[in-house]
Amino acid sequence: MIVVAIIAIIASIAIPKLMSARLSANESAAVATLRSVSSAQAQIQSSSAIDTDADGGGEYGYFAELAGQVPLRVSSSGAPSAGAAGTDELSPSVLSSAFGSVDANGVVVRSGYCFQIFLPSTGSAPTGVTEDSGGGKTSSPFPDPDNCEILWCAYAWPLDSGNTGNRCFFVNQEGDLMQTSNRGASAYSSVTSGPSYDAAYTASNDMASPVAVGAAGNDSNTWVAVQ
Repeated sequence: MIVVAIIAIIASIAIPKLMSARLSANESAAVATLRSVSSAQAQIQSSSAIDTDADGGGEYGYFAELAGQVPLRVSSSGAPSAGAAGTDELSPSVLSSAFGSVDANGVVVRSGYCFQIFLPSTGSAPTGVTEDSGGGKTSSPFPDPDNCEILWCAYAWPLDSGNTGNRCFFVNQEGDLMQTSNRGASAYSSVTSGPSYDAAYTASNDMASPVAVGAAGNDSNTWVAVQ
């Protein structure tokens, strides 16, 4: 009985520490992933691998496009169109092929975190367009070619808040990584309960507006730089 009691005491101490270590590792991995996404976006935009209005200006991409798992968007008579399978995939890819696994919500799950990329719609106050189930875009609404040359954003949030991670992270074309504590009853958690595209911005429904730095975004959470 004494041995059992000792084992129980040790377990009560060790298990929370292990869970805390896993949570911390997942958050660190999410930050590293968003940094990799930022680098990948810079590469694909500068290479003009995606140019759906055929004006010579490169555009940003979705997860499955960056991973080379689906055809890139192409230009058809100067307008966005779906690329051809077996012909228009990015090679070599700028992200791991694992990021080509995109669910019905346009979300990729890795190491206890959910990831989603938003590309801009048309207009001076563009909204966010998600990629299709399976990745990329095969039909309208396509992202706007001109806005897609200058804007994109991505979020990472826990698959199970409090267990696989706590913080929610954000990055856009500026490359500055932001975070919010993501606690409480309204915490982002699971593939179906992630942030809206404008969560970290100062103006509602506008991806071109400034990011809320040290202030409340549209989701009422305070966003600060990741140190």
